[in-house]
Amino acid sequence: MKYFCVVMLCVLSLVSCEKDPKQDKGDSAYIGGEVINPSNNYVVLLKANSVIDTMTLDANNRFLYKLETLSSGLYTFSHGGEIQMVLLEPNDSIMFRLNTKDFDESLVFTGKGAKKNNYLVDLFLNGEAEDKMILGFSQLPVEEFENKLDSLREIKLNDLREFITKQSTSELFNHLAESNINYDYYLSKEVYPFVNYANSERKNFESLSDNFYDYRNHINYNDSVLVGYFPYASFLKHHFENLALTEHFKHSNDSVFSKQSLDYNLIRLDLIDSLMTNDNVKNSLLISAAIEFVSNNKDVDNYDAILNSFVAKSTNARHKDYVSKIVSSLKDLKPGNPLPDVKVFDIFNNELNLRFVLGNKPCVIFFWSQTNMMHAQECHKKVNELKLKYPEITFIGINANNDNKDVWIKTLKKYNFETPKEYLFKNPSEAKQALAIYPINKVIIVGKKGLIENAHANMFSINFEEELLGVLNQ
Repeated sequence: MKYFCVVMLCVLSLVSCEKDPKQDKGDSAYIGGEVINPSNNYVVLLKANSVIDTMTLDANNRFLYKLETLSSGLYTFSHGGEIQMVLLEPNDSIMFRLNTKDFDESLVFTGKGAKKNNYLVDLFLNGEAEDKMILGFSQLPVEEFENKLDSLREIKLNDLREFITKQSTSELFNHLAESNINYDYYLSKEVYPFVNYANSERKNFESLSDNFYDYRNHINYNDSVLVGYFPYASFLKHHFENLALTEHFKHSNDSVFSKQSLDYNLIRLDLIDSLMTNDNVKNSLLISAAIEFVSNNKDVDNYDAILNSFVAKSTNARHKDYVSKIVSSLKDLKPGNPLPDVKVFDIFNNELNLRFVLGNKPCVIFFWSQTNMMHAQECHKKVNELKLKYPEITFIGINANNDNKDVWIKTLKKYNFETPKEYLFKNPSEAKQALAIYPINKVIIVGKKGLIENAHANMFSINFEEELLGVLNQ
């Protein structure tokens, strides 16, 4: 549930990462910190996906930065591809300490304003742990599921009330913390019909009580304070998926949820457009939905319908240009076509054409990003297993988000990734567009003749090995 939020931030950074042109005038605040085992020598501070500044670490891997005219709210700080959020309010003086080997779990704030941020980080981390428990709840009949979920929510709200009483917190913090709890709760109810294994999604929907979704009366679709906040962004994504599927079932014979359905995805875009008025949130949801569809759907004939709907609804010119280019790239990645011309570096700093490194064996090209090291480790582990089963296939790993060779080599060594077939894009933004790399877990299968077999594969799919055998048997 939490992963989507990181993905959304990364997608937006591809098309919207620039200096914040202005900040509301107000009181100042300080933020500083120490990074243990740094991946590079800087920390980036952002607000609403716009870069505020890049702060250089000193010889002791520390920094201190003053925001002269503070705009109170949630800020994001990024280091080595990892991200986390911090709440900054007037006269705060917040220091953090983290270890890149355990980024989120090691993060601790100190100084004025630290307690509220430690509380929010704990909510985030506890929420990740609770996801597995709630998945277990989700296999129960609906009444039992609701009872357990309600109890869990009430415990968290009681803890928050106690914290607010002791710390005399601001209205902004109270709103963020309560929203975190409530939108996590709402999200769990939104995904229940999709993760309950008892029946098809249609039957699960039909089994819900009339008041199951009563909390929707309390949804603020355009809460400017929560723009970019992980729990809010994740909830809205799944909420619109749920609403769209409900509408889709009204005039479809489908009984199982399919993200490949053109009708379902057009409804999803329409609903986002009709219910959202905050352009930042609306455009984020629209681009996420559009790219998700075209990146996972093999039917090229459906791309233009989604693109036209998206372009008509989005108000972000850069988003429109980005999705248009992605659609164009995906059309070029049809089975039977050669790979586009993409330049990469190997570990010896040689510049090569990606076509050149394929050789004359079938290839699996996978991608990884330092914004999600968990996925990077999982896909390398999976590749090592597949190498043993299919020695006739070449597996090629490409770091898709980094243009710093030293950091890339350091990461390969740090995580013990095998290096003979590891590469780095010469120009990540152009390469990611040409190869339409979204989501990051997409895999491209190339046949013996260097022609594309499938540009939308997923090595974690139950059908992936069947695809490999099909390519080997040609």
